[in-house]
Amino acid sequence: MRFRTILATFLLSTITLAASAQLHWQPWSDSAFAEARQQHKFVLLDLEAVWCHWCHVMDDETYRDPAVLRLLNAKYILVKVDQDSRPDISNRYQDYGWPATVVFAADGSEIVKRQGYIPPRNMASMLQAIIDDPSPGPSIEKEAALHLAADASISPALLARVRTAYDNQYDKANDGWGFIHKYLDEDSVEYAMRLGARGDAHYASRATTTLHDATHLIDPVWGGAYQYSVDQNWIEPHYEKLISIQASFLREYALAYAQSHNAEDLAAAQSVHRFVHTFLSDGPTGVFFVSQDADIHDGQDNEPYFKLDDAGRRAQGIPRIDKHVYARENGWVIAALCDLYAASGDKTALTEAQRATQWIVIHRSLPGGGFRHDDADPAGPYLGDTLAMGQAFLALYQVTGDRNDLTAAANAAQFIQAHFAPTKPGTGYITSATHPDTALHPQPDRDENAALVRFTSMLAIATSDARYHATAAEAMRYLASPTIAVKPLSAPTLLAHEDFAEAPLHVTILGGKSDPQAIALHDAALRAITSHELIEWRDPADRNPLPTSVVYPQLNKAALFLCTAQSCSSPTYNPTAVAAKVQRAQMPVH
Repeated sequence: MRFRTILATFLLSTITLAASAQLHWQPWSDSAFAEARQQHKFVLLDLEAVWCHWCHVMDDETYRDPAVLRLLNAKYILVKVDQDSRPDISNRYQDYGWPATVVFAADGSEIVKRQGYIPPRNMASMLQAIIDDPSPGPSIEKEAALHLAADASISPALLARVRTAYDNQYDKANDGWGFIHKYLDEDSVEYAMRLGARGDAHYASRATTTLHDATHLIDPVWGGAYQYSVDQNWIEPHYEKLISIQASFLREYALAYAQSHNAEDLAAAQSVHRFVHTFLSDGPTGVFFVSQDADIHDGQDNEPYFKLDDAGRRAQGIPRIDKHVYARENGWVIAALCDLYAASGDKTALTEAQRATQWIVIHRSLPGGGFRHDDADPAGPYLGDTLAMGQAFLALYQVTGDRNDLTAAANAAQFIQAHFAPTKPGTGYITSATHPDTALHPQPDRDENAALVRFTSMLAIATSDARYHATAAEAMRYLASPTIAVKPLSAPTLLAHEDFAEAPLHVTILGGKSDPQAIALHDAALRAITSHELIEWRDPADRNPLPTSVVYPQLNKAALFLCTAQSCSSPTYNPTAVAAKVQRAQMPVH
């Protein structure tokens, strides 16, 4: 009897695998919709991620189910996309998590959008229901009309709503921003740290508590940060390690350490750095990879594996590394490593940032200062790649004073203006420069526009070039729309609003690049780095200095000046006095 059961199971498995082989997945393209029109079928998009556990489960269970296979083969054109590879598609459906399942009519209109894993029975039921009645379901909500803002300023009443929303987005019971999944929301923590630096003890405590709790997401064996924790607590992680998450952890813990000198913050940043260097960095080239999978075997429970020590894990193998090299992801890490170098003085972080930058410039550059995503992009170019690399160049300029980096940042901003400008004033910079197909038209992304405001606002001050302020104003006008400003989470809009409306802390070192006194002052400024600060190094020997509205005195030795929107300090000659001056300058003027 037992033999017959085993045989039956084997035969069923063989039949299922054979049926699965009949599914013909194709990449996203307009030809999929043309094929659907010709064959009177629907288009099903499986938007997945290489690192995604539930995507693996869906492949192993749902897309091997005989009923699902029969319906898909009969009436659907199948499209599978790795969301990391297509920022334009990923940005459009990011609210649905991965896997995201979207069903389109042949004309490109949406019928159903589903979030996360769909069990076989539910999938079969959905597919049949669409065949029976292809009218859009309740998941297809009409997009809210974009009410254009008159200019780049958020009205006081609307700003008060956004600030209240930010306050309410904090989970008072379990700490952190976000209520279901617990994760380190980079912008929310950064904004709280900024408020804390101004003397707001309430938000300083929230930032400190969140950063402490988020250390539970750091792998105690290999280092590196897991993506998030489930069940409203910080101790049940999903084990994916995305490079974007590592960049967020590096930046926030570095900024926190510069502000607080808390040893736990530095240890967290160093642990993440160690993981990135060991697992997500290519030795020969120095570039950074996309992710490490959560699963050692696709779709299987991975918690026992991650409870093992290093030897135990390696005996079973190392989870898959997605070795794509994307300009956007590398830009994020390069900028974060600059922050780590600034806060800690770890020169290996700066060396790694510069090495990755060199490779990306050689292998991902586009004419005019832009960057492509991969070796070859099926659409694009995408705003995110050039924006992230522009931010990386500006971060490098801050920590090295190299004018070539500032020039590269400016070229990136000019490329963005030339290729991603809004189709209509106030509607936001678009994710992709190309109209690739029937069902996908370039759209603005709130977070990309917020990052663009912050990048070009700082660049305008660093270069004294009003063109970049105009770019920031245009992106800020989109964020100032009541439709966009109220979107959660609120911190990106609040940070962009402040960076656009308020001058950064401006630190200037006057002295030769080989002058020990100037070097020491520059190092001291870096160790006290804040999230809204411009550090520039002016060498009196420079025959082509950057324009500036500040008149600095002629001095016989290197000095540091610290300017706010209200005033500039007297010269500082003692490096040990810099941190206290920076701290005082962040406090509000009464």
